[in-house]
Amino acid sequence: MPFLLLQCAAAPLVAAALIIFIKTGNRSLAGRITIGALGYTTLLLCMAVVKIINGGVFSETYAIGPQVSLNLLADGLSLPMALIINIICLALAIYSLHYVNHRIELIYPDADEKTATMYYKRFFFLFLFFPCGFMGVSFSTNLISMYLFLELLTVIPLYFIMAQFGYSDYISRYKVALMCLFWGVAGATFFMIGILLSFTQIGSFEIADLSQLAGKPQTFWFIVLILIGLSTKLALVPLHVWMPWVHAEHPTCIAGLLAVYANIAVYVAVRVLIIPLYNDMLPFSIPIMIIAFVTMAYGAFLTLAQTDAKRFCACSTISQISYSVFGVGAMTVIGIEGGIFYFFSHIIGKTILFSTAGILVYTTETRDMRQMGGLWAKMPLTAVLWIAAALILSAMPPFSGFVGKWQLFTGAFQSVHNHPAGLILVIAAILSTLLTLVYTFLIGIRIFFGPLKAPETAHELKDPPWTMSVPLIALALIALMMGLFPQPLINLLHSVVGTL
Repeated sequence: MPFLLLQCAAAPLVAAALIIFIKTGNRSLAGRITIGALGYTTLLLCMAVVKIINGGVFSETYAIGPQVSLNLLADGLSLPMALIINIICLALAIYSLHYVNHRIELIYPDADEKTATMYYKRFFFLFLFFPCGFMGVSFSTNLISMYLFLELLTVIPLYFIMAQFGYSDYISRYKVALMCLFWGVAGATFFMIGILLSFTQIGSFEIADLSQLAGKPQTFWFIVLILIGLSTKLALVPLHVWMPWVHAEHPTCIAGLLAVYANIAVYVAVRVLIIPLYNDMLPFSIPIMIIAFVTMAYGAFLTLAQTDAKRFCACSTISQISYSVFGVGAMTVIGIEGGIFYFFSHIIGKTILFSTAGILVYTTETRDMRQMGGLWAKMPLTAVLWIAAALILSAMPPFSGFVGKWQLFTGAFQSVHNHPAGLILVIAAILSTLLTLVYTFLIGIRIFFGPLKAPETAHELKDPPWTMSVPLIALALIALMMGLFPQPLINLLHSVVGTL
């Protein structure tokens, strides 16, 4: 199919334009257009995966200027990431059909039907910038276009969706939206400075040409600048302070997308730094692993201290992202593949966990987990979804998290096997995974078991509509299949990472 990759990036924007320009009082049409566009791009990506598995590569060239292009490449690294992210976007679009109506009723109770419809259309218009940006980051071979797609995610949808549909009062929503904007722009600025520095050395913005930087004096500073920019998005300590606020206050229906936004920096690091500049990156291996371990431990203890359902999930994201960083930082083939595999697993598990927390807040009308209890009897499906997310994030077999962590820790052991201090670091990181098991299941037990709290409203408690539950069930099944049959995905990753 011609222009397949361009269609994957552009179809969401076409759908967004349709939502804005089609004049109709039927608000549900906006959601259906969004789902139709993402269903179409998911089909295209599935077709591309079949070709990649058979040994093919997709490459499309679209020149924009002398040094800036929209060249797109789909290989064994970028294509599976794009497919999994697109499926998550599709699942959350279906989840949002009912959820956004609920948010509009809560935030704008005095809005008439025309105004409520306008907000509904606005949400899905902004939502579609996420898949466009994610596809652009996945497939871009030019640093400028990759930067623009990263900024597209920061400036347009995150700010406006958080400001208009987030939690808390009007002023607080806009404060948190500005915090997200400022931190996003700060990280992107370091990224851009690094890009410009590389251009002064090699005269090109193409990622494929970055290998020409190898061994140059300025390469160290290029790597430092790019790592600072990406660490801001990854919420690594001490650049994590924005995550609990931003991730907790945005509407739950985009929580999984914000997890993708933060995690995708792991892919950028592999594509921009490790593959073209492997030898120059080796001195950064141990420092990256140390920072990742500190972040995963700190994030886990921070999560244990939370009583707010959304902030609980937000703090756990700080910890979980760091496992992918730890594996990639090991700088071994299996460690990098494990870090990317766990990135895929984490964004699926976090989408389920955060969306399930949204269901709890939606149903019980409180974010305080201390006021929840005994909900299994009233919401068994929601309880199963929470347990599934806990199993994925805790790396329990047979789910995908187990495969990812097995690989990344194996790669980490390979990296430090001759260094006693390094072995202690890896063992400590493995032990930290027990904290994930504790906080996900401990909170789950408190919420779903024991005596039923708030008995005066117990008759109103029930599992959510199918539009909110079925997409999460589908994601849980994908994580299960990735855990049971990981080899096809590992083979795809190895076709690129294995060249190291």
